Amino acid sequence: MINQSQLAQFEIQPENSSLSKSVSKFAGLKETLIKVFFTLNGLAALIFIILIFIFLFKEGIKAFGHIGLMDFLYLQRLDANNILLRVYEWYPTSEIARYSLVPLITGTLLTAIPATIISTIFGVAAGIYLSEIAHPNTKEFLKPIIELFAAIPTVVIGFIMLAIGATFFNDLLNPLNRLNAFVASIGLSMVIIPIIASLTEDALRSIPVDLRMASYGMGANKWQTISRVILPAAFSGVSASIILGFGRAVGETMIVLMAAGNASNLTTDVFRSVRTMTATIAAEMGEVSQGSDHYYALFFIGIVLFIITFFLNLSAEIIINKMRKKNTF
Repeated sequence: MINQSQLAQFEIQPENSSLSKSVSKFAGLKETLIKVFFTLNGLAALIFIILIFIFLFKEGIKAFGHIGLMDFLYLQRLDANNILLRVYEWYPTSEIARYSLVPLITGTLLTAIPATIISTIFGVAAGIYLSEIAHPNTKEFLKPIIELFAAIPTVVIGFIMLAIGATFFNDLLNPLNRLNAFVASIGLSMVIIPIIASLTEDALRSIPVDLRMASYGMGANKWQTISRVILPAAFSGVSASIILGFGRAVGETMIVLMAAGNASNLTTDVFRSVRTMTATIAAEMGEVSQGSDHYYALFFIGIVLFIITFFLNLSAEIIINKMRKKNTF
């Protein structure tokens, strides 16, 4: 029999081994380098965002030295009967320049809100199917495909809506304008649906299995469990995904530039041509004279757009982080 003293002779003392010390030092160095790498990347992203905002603010604030604050809302002028009217128009290159942002903000909302509504219906339904209904093998096949749709270049989607979608909906609905807010919103929904579907599936999957079992134990079927237990419990996560999708729709450029008609009409009709804030910047910045009133007005639009999208994304991230800390959506 081998006694304890003999057994101890065969034991390897890792803390006294030179190899183990070198391995631990290498692992520690590797960990430190990875930590520094991600820290620098995070700081770089934050610094870039701050610098972008400073640049936008520095150029956009100059607009108030050339254009009045109220001019960004409306222009007052007399009509043929000498009645003072408020004109809500964006015509910065006309003889009497008009810089109202109201039709641009209205056009942005008229494309983003219908797109978000459409995307919420299909995106939440897709998230529910992937999380609660689909077979695991089917889920492994479908989820990457849905997420790949988010990687399709938006210029491709805009071209498809311009060449095919506009003609299809023009023959089907006979709208006032062939290119309109509705056509653009359909294109935007193709980009937003994968975002909402993926985040909704993550939110529903985070709900504890015990909650489902308790619902089934009370006699509820699958649809009752989903609609009355799982969805209410995941409401915060689902709403955060919708907010992120809305922010994505507000900030989109190429689809609305190609499919919305690009006419600055002040309207609430989704079947009329509209112009969004992003499309205005993209269409006019390349031709504007640097240092002109028009130039600074475009930067002011950039400030407004940056603030809107920043707070939408920030509110969604706050909701997601709060629910993540609670380990429930």
